Amino acid sequence: MQTMRQAAQAYQAAATHRSAREQEADVFRYAIGALKGAQNANSIARAQAIADNRLLWLTVTDLMLDPLNALPPELRASIVSVGAAVQREMQRDTPNFEFLIDINENIAAGLAQRV
Repeated sequence: MQTMRQAAQAYQAAATHRSAREQEADVFRYAIGALKGAQNANSIARAQAIADNRLLWLTVTDLMLDPLNALPPELRASIVSVGAAVQREMQRDTPNFEFLIDINENIAAGLAQRV
């Protein structure tokens, strides 16, 4: 229990020194790592990586559809379109992991750019 509390406190301290965009990029990086690790793994690991990536993209799509989202409407629409392509790929019997990794890497790189 103590270790979990210390980990949470360390994460909160680190998060205060990083932008929201950088933290969002880390979420994509986590998904990238899971997809890369599962690419040649057993079916359970592959299914878990796909499920985690699906949850990420469902969340991203929901955020883009939120009328209070401050991003430009054109950008939001483009991200929703990319999310739909990712969802279609993940529904295939054998998803193309390279495609999913490439998309996530591009999103992470965009988020990590300094504005």
